[in-house]
Amino acid sequence: MATLRQDIELDTDPDTAWDALRDFGALHERLVRGFVTACESDGRERVITFSTGLTVRELLVGVDDEHRRLSYAIVDGFTHYQGTAQVLPRPTGCRFVWLVDLLPDERAGDVARLMAHGATAIRRTLGGADL
Repeated sequence: MATLRQDIELDTDPDTAWDALRDFGALHERLVRGFVTACESDGRERVITFSTGLTVRELLVGVDDEHRRLSYAIVDGFTHYQGTAQVLPRPTGCRFVWLVDLLPDERAGDVARLMAHGATAIRRTLGGADL
């Protein structure tokens, strides 16, 4: 199983970053503007459209407010796909840690490229430390 990681330093208050992450249906407006251009959600499931036109259906697995952690899954097109994002406080700002475990391994390169673009969008939307 491939494991991918993006570790993003943000100059944003952890509560602000968590509020954007946990808003499952507003991904395209609050977290990754420009990277995801549309999101239709019923609160437990969302269909997102990337700027490339690719669409994906994601299921909300869990939200942990105490630890500022959200988990989601993609069931179509993968044998296994589990994504987790967590906001961790730091002395100034926060760290946004995004992990994906997936099968088949052969899809890891494509997903890693998408995650890199997503990380750039998160920095741009929430105020990355390296901007």
